[in-house]
Amino acid sequence: MKKVLGLLMALVCVVGLIAGCGSSGSSSEKTVLKVGATAVPHAEILEQVKPILAKEGIDLQIIPFNDYVQPNMALNDKELDANFFQHEPYLDEFNKQHKFDLINVGGIHIEPMGIYSKKIKNLKDVPNGATVVIPNDPTNGGRALLLLQKAGLIELKDAKSLTATVNDIVKNPHNLKIQEVEAAQLPRTLDDVTIAVINTNYAMEAGLNPTKDALFIEDGSSPYVNIVVVRKDEKDNPAIKKLVDALHSQEVKDFIKEKYKGAILPVE
Repeated sequence: MKKVLGLLMALVCVVGLIAGCGSSGSSSEKTVLKVGATAVPHAEILEQVKPILAKEGIDLQIIPFNDYVQPNMALNDKELDANFFQHEPYLDEFNKQHKFDLINVGGIHIEPMGIYSKKIKNLKDVPNGATVVIPNDPTNGGRALLLLQKAGLIELKDAKSLTATVNDIVKNPHNLKIQEVEAAQLPRTLDDVTIAVINTNYAMEAGLNPTKDALFIEDGSSPYVNIVVVRKDEKDNPAIKKLVDALHSQEVKDFIKEKYKGAILPVE
């Protein structure tokens, strides 16, 4: 009988070791946080916070996407804990179309639109009747008009409308002649027009530095700031808060400034 009891006790110990029982009670398990992102710049930025979150006991897993639809679908289906690829106007429209309840929990950076000129060095010098060119697509056209309004050059019927057109201009004190041009062609017009409102990617391709050459540029108050998005029921998740805090860290801001040379600006 003693032999049998001894054998049973030994077996229990072996099972306990295999199961990890009988330890001091400390756990090295990390919280897994799955975040969907497009490759550039979002996944690149997220890579910078991996070591920061690791120190907080969070295993950040970056799930790559190459389109703007699936990251929200996957988040809503609980395949992701968060995503990072979009701005709020896009999110609002997506929620409306799909009847989702995804929310913004933090603005991280902006890919700014700017006002450029080879004719003047200050917007105060804009002459009456000056020709101004903006993108001819609805999204960027409305965005350009909002920027012209913020710069004090025009006033729109609805000061916050993201879908404004030239027909919505109610005040034009300089009698600006606003023309719509394909976005990619805007830098080529600078020799012929007074000012052009240009997306950063096209400005950079033309050798313009947004932070140095733009007479006026979007800032962190722009509605087009890129955001971290979660399901509404996850807004108070401590791991999500730590993710946003890490993305707001000085270390990440410095990375964005150095890596993208003004093409992308951190939210201050």
